[in-house]
Amino acid sequence: MTDMVTEAAETATQPLLKVEGLTKHFPVSKSLFRSATDFVQAVDDVSFEIAPGESLGLVGESGCGKSTTGRLLVKLDDATDGRALLDVGKGVVDIAHVARDEMRDFRANVQMIFQDPFESLNPRRTVFDTVAEPLAVQSIGTVTEREERVAELLDKVGLTPAATFLFRYPHELSGGQRQRVAIARALVLDPRFVVADEPTSMLDVSIRISIMDLMLTLAQDAGVSYLYITHDLAVARYMCDRIAVMYLGKIVEMAPTEELLSNPQHPYTKALLAAVPVPDPSYQKQEPDIKGGISKAINPPPQCRFLPRCPMANETCASTDHPPLRDRGDGHMVACHLVP
Repeated sequence: MTDMVTEAAETATQPLLKVEGLTKHFPVSKSLFRSATDFVQAVDDVSFEIAPGESLGLVGESGCGKSTTGRLLVKLDDATDGRALLDVGKGVVDIAHVARDEMRDFRANVQMIFQDPFESLNPRRTVFDTVAEPLAVQSIGTVTEREERVAELLDKVGLTPAATFLFRYPHELSGGQRQRVAIARALVLDPRFVVADEPTSMLDVSIRISIMDLMLTLAQDAGVSYLYITHDLAVARYMCDRIAVMYLGKIVEMAPTEELLSNPQHPYTKALLAAVPVPDPSYQKQEPDIKGGISKAINPPPQCRFLPRCPMANETCASTDHPPLRDRGDGHMVACHLVP
């Protein structure tokens, strides 16, 4: 009896996604007669977990590796090293090593919402064709049943009445409507895990909140877990249970959302928060306490990636490899030699 209780407890706490040492290096110089010697280390030894129904925000500057991480987790790019274990209900699969004959089942459980809805929708396909395509690929239902499913989902994402949208083309829709179609397409197969790559950054401010509320509602109703990629900390606070801060291919800090925003530990996270605009003209903001610009990701030295810009750096930082991501208490993970 005790063994059964223990097994049930372990199942309840098992993460939906467990990423271990995920790495992606892009060769810079390569030819037919010479192998590459220089690499862009876009994602380097990244590890994290996402629980069922949880939303993890991935934030950082442009070029830090956020979108590449997302693409690796939906198998749009192949990882150089590491693994990503996803519970697909029937068992656990390693995303980094999904076999060709397993891809169809994998696509039914993992989907992606892209940044630009106009670029991610085929201009020659109607809304019905776009949203119903995953159902056709998976051989789910008849044409009539697919039309009913698409109409039901369009109602859920706020495109009502659905009959007036089914046979429109992307150029006949507004930006917000196109993104709702993209969300409907991503959720039509009831996936367990969705990567959302800045899904509101191309939209007007007036409709961002409605799209974010829609994604939160659908996540609660369907139990979907999100990896929410964004450069906007306000959006991450609204959408995410936890936030991971990324810099030059490394996660440098990760914690529950309110803990990270109220008690940042890594100097890079402090600089990001210092750069957030304050809606008060009388408030005197201080400049972020960091030096220079973002470093190159081509063959970076083994030391801390933030070393050239860090205001706290000392001899230990300059003579030691990049610090591991360690728990400083209450799930607050920091990669820094100088944080106790």
